[in-house]
Amino acid sequence: MKLRPLHDRVVIRRLEEEQKTAGGIIIPDTAKEKPVRGEIVAAGHGKILEDGKVRALDVKTGDQVLFAKYAGTEIKVEGEELLVMREDDIMAVIEK
Repeated sequence: MKLRPLHDRVVIRRLEEEQKTAGGIIIPDTAKEKPVRGEIVAAGHGKILEDGKVRALDVKTGDQVLFAKYAGTEIKVEGEELLVMREDDIMAVIEK
């Protein structure tokens, strides 16, 4: 199934965080927090402004982004957990 988000929404796949700390301590699954980093797998066309014009999104498919811990709505598509959120919930784009 292919998702096409509407307006200023994006679909994000969470990226897994490191399993160890910098000191080499392995973090157990029970102590891990959900990652706040992900990759955009689909993006809408843009935000509709009050005057009816569409402002294009600043992010695009393939961008790696940082987002708020509790941002978005979790969905499951074909066994894969994804997040749907507004572009406003994205805090930064990670440039490579």
